[in-house]
Amino acid sequence: MRVSQAAAFWIAVFAGVLAALVVLREVLLPFVAGMALAYVLDPFVDRLERIGLSRLAAALAIICVYLAGFFVLIVFVVPILVGELASFFGDIPSYIARVQAVMVNPNRPWLSKIVGEGLSNAEKSTGQLATLSAGWLTASLRSLWSGGRALLSIFSVLVVTPIVAFYLICDWKKMVAAIDRWIPSAHRETVRMLARQIDDTVSGFIRGQGMICLILASFYAAALTLFELRHGLIIGLASGFVSFIPYLGSLTGLTLSMCVAIAQFGPHGRVILTVAAIFLIGQSFGDYVLSPYFVGRRVNLNPVWLMFALFAFGYLFGFVGLLIAVPLAAAIGVLMRFMITQYLESSLYGGGRPVVMSDDGASSTPKQ
Repeated sequence: MRVSQAAAFWIAVFAGVLAALVVLREVLLPFVAGMALAYVLDPFVDRLERIGLSRLAAALAIICVYLAGFFVLIVFVVPILVGELASFFGDIPSYIARVQAVMVNPNRPWLSKIVGEGLSNAEKSTGQLATLSAGWLTASLRSLWSGGRALLSIFSVLVVTPIVAFYLICDWKKMVAAIDRWIPSAHRETVRMLARQIDDTVSGFIRGQGMICLILASFYAAALTLFELRHGLIIGLASGFVSFIPYLGSLTGLTLSMCVAIAQFGPHGRVILTVAAIFLIGQSFGDYVLSPYFVGRRVNLNPVWLMFALFAFGYLFGFVGLLIAVPLAAAIGVLMRFMITQYLESSLYGGGRPVVMSDDGASSTPKQ
């Protein structure tokens, strides 16, 4: 197959896959979630295999543990978080009123000068934001419940996702071997190298950054709760879980915690310093201890590119887009770096010497 024919073939395949995703986007959620779950759980199944279990038994054990944990989460944890979140949104107007009263206190004119007139409209803006958020949440839940007809009901997601994950885990090695055989032998090593880079980036982000977010969420929630900050649990968890975008989680949590602390305790120096210290310690611990240990240098995802991917794929495919945003962003990033490297080593750049690709994926330049 000539280069032009191969390019046309792969462009057609890519276009077909993209068209299928667009057409079937309303029924993809349980299957994409099952694939993501299988990818995350596969290393644990491999470890159980190494200690003597069959892959079927290992996959069944891991899925059962996951379902038990998910059941405990839904029955015991989610109601607490939902109640805490509803209470937090209900208390926002009173918090704003208290902060506003503190800022306009004649005994503290410097606070009024710093804040200016912007706080006077904060309560109105927050009310509008709460209304918009409630409308968005209602529409999202309605879409999740009725979108895609019966297949995208909550029941189908809860049932189909673990079943898909179980079968994919059982056949994971066979699928990888089959895909490897489909690759043309002349490009097999190059494709394997790119696939390893993509896997390192995705696994490093999902497993490594996921663990970091979990640890930071636990730390922030525990620290703010021990500080007796109202809604410290929900603020801490939210701050930790969005820490995969650098500094966004800590800055968001610091802002919310500072406002609630000032409204609850007043603008005392001890209160402000304690809240600031909690998030400074968390951010420093995540940057200098957790990230080198769990992630290292494997994740090459630019934060701006990651945010764009989340917004873009979320807009195009909804919740399914959020699930596939990270692996697609990683794949596109790896492919773009590879293409740029090939371009810089080719005769197109600088009018130099052409690059010859060997079967093992190494590039070399013929001697003049």
